[in-house]
Amino acid sequence: MTLRVLAAMSGGVDSAVAAARAAEMGHDVTGVHMALSSDPQSYRTGARGCCTLEDSRDARRAADAIGIPFYVWDLAERFQNDVIEDFVSEYAAGRTPNPCLRCNEKIKFQALLDRAVALGFDAVCTGHYAQWDGTTLRRAVDGGKDQSYVLAVCTPEQLSRAIFPLGDTTKADIRAEAERRGIQIAKKPDSHDICFIADGDTKSFLADRLGAAPGPIVDVDGEQLGEHEGAYAYTIGQRKGLRLGRPAPDGKPRYVLDISPVTNTVTVGPREALDVHEIVAERPVWLGEAPAGPVGCQVQLRAHGEVHDCTVQVDDEDSVRIRLDRPARGVAAGQAAVLYVGDRVLGSATISEAARVPA
Repeated sequence: MTLRVLAAMSGGVDSAVAAARAAEMGHDVTGVHMALSSDPQSYRTGARGCCTLEDSRDARRAADAIGIPFYVWDLAERFQNDVIEDFVSEYAAGRTPNPCLRCNEKIKFQALLDRAVALGFDAVCTGHYAQWDGTTLRRAVDGGKDQSYVLAVCTPEQLSRAIFPLGDTTKADIRAEAERRGIQIAKKPDSHDICFIADGDTKSFLADRLGAAPGPIVDVDGEQLGEHEGAYAYTIGQRKGLRLGRPAPDGKPRYVLDISPVTNTVTVGPREALDVHEIVAERPVWLGEAPAGPVGCQVQLRAHGEVHDCTVQVDDEDSVRIRLDRPARGVAAGQAAVLYVGDRVLGSATISEAARVPA
């Protein structure tokens, strides 16, 4: 069946080959580049590029090579409200957000998809590495590039209008295919880090928006060891940049264990104190029926992070409890907990609490 497909083209090789494959399937494909900044020159460029003028031009050239219509859509205001402001407010609340995950949820599969449907398109095509058969979301064949984690926040209704043509192919083969197709960005480096922080200095970015907010850095007994300029500059599990007044009695490094926005306190301690045995997560999204009882599965707690065996229990429609078979470290509120059965995504939820003492 021929579909009217809107191909989201970032200016990178993945989305270009995805659009080409969609067209080769016989679909009526139109390319669109999302302009996400009112000042694109302030965004990362080159090897770290994403959403810049350079990327827009690369996307247009790729569309020309494929032979499909191409447009640029201005989604800068939505991106500012739903991604950047969310990023800042989450850090201010002591949580650690994932802006790329939020961009997928709020921009690509909400703002972009809603507009596409309103214009009569049947589906949106992207260059994500994941496999979707209409009912089941699975990991990509290329485990190193798998993006099922950042797609797991999307609802079944949103995914029902998605096409991911790259899930069965490795990145190396995608680059080779781009060259065969005459797509000039075949060797363009992948984007990295946060696109809207041009110099990569998250601490300064947040300080400019949240201002200086000095407070204590304490150990697990409450003894003050130093002072910070803003608790928002720290993340759970952080080791470097603590600038403490004195070393630990045993001479071992200290790590950030807790961030309290209420008291503006950062708590540090030994590495083993980072061990988390149970996680509470909110706002679950299920790709199918929610589990009726305790279910053994696996959980991934950050993009490209380690996978942990666990048991998930649904507390209510807004909360799940995840008990880990073995403790995990560096678990931060605000990140996504994505549940898998093998390579299949069961669902996702946003981490709200992490218990460091076995129940």
